[in-house]
Amino acid sequence: MGIQATYLGMPLHIDDLDVENLAYFKHCAAHDFHLQKCSACGLLRYPPTTACPWCMSPKSQWVPVDARGAVHSYTEVHHAIQPAFKSHTPYLILLVDLDIQKGQPTEHEALRVVGNLATPDGRLAPPEMVRRVGIGTRVRMVFADAGPGIALPHWTIDEGASQPDKPWRYPQE
Repeated sequence: MGIQATYLGMPLHIDDLDVENLAYFKHCAAHDFHLQKCSACGLLRYPPTTACPWCMSPKSQWVPVDARGAVHSYTEVHHAIQPAFKSHTPYLILLVDLDIQKGQPTEHEALRVVGNLATPDGRLAPPEMVRRVGIGTRVRMVFADAGPGIALPHWTIDEGASQPDKPWRYPQE
């Protein structure tokens, strides 16, 4: 059975065999961000997996994580392939360095989580908000409910955080 829902009119399905993603989205449905913490090496990981990518231990526990960080990179979509996203262009897909676990397991790494830029209530961000975000922008997680048992994690500007004077953005044509 798994989880079945819709987002922007598109069907979503997570199969029962996808145990890690079912657990991940169960926490998201409660508007709580949890990640797996390796029982052997203690590192958090994303995306959900069956074993630790660093030490290969299959044992982990789900722990709450403060989902705040800074934009590491982004892509700005102007020509949506999926029809459901066409009316929302331009929209941003963000890669966010979480504040937790920066510089681990090496000084060049961080715990990075992907999500769309959204308004504080979880709707895809309008163009005027998209133009404010760039590399270094401080963001926090919000959730978009998609149906019973599932919500999608998105990012919104963290208005309570100190923001860079001018976040770096890719040059526009």
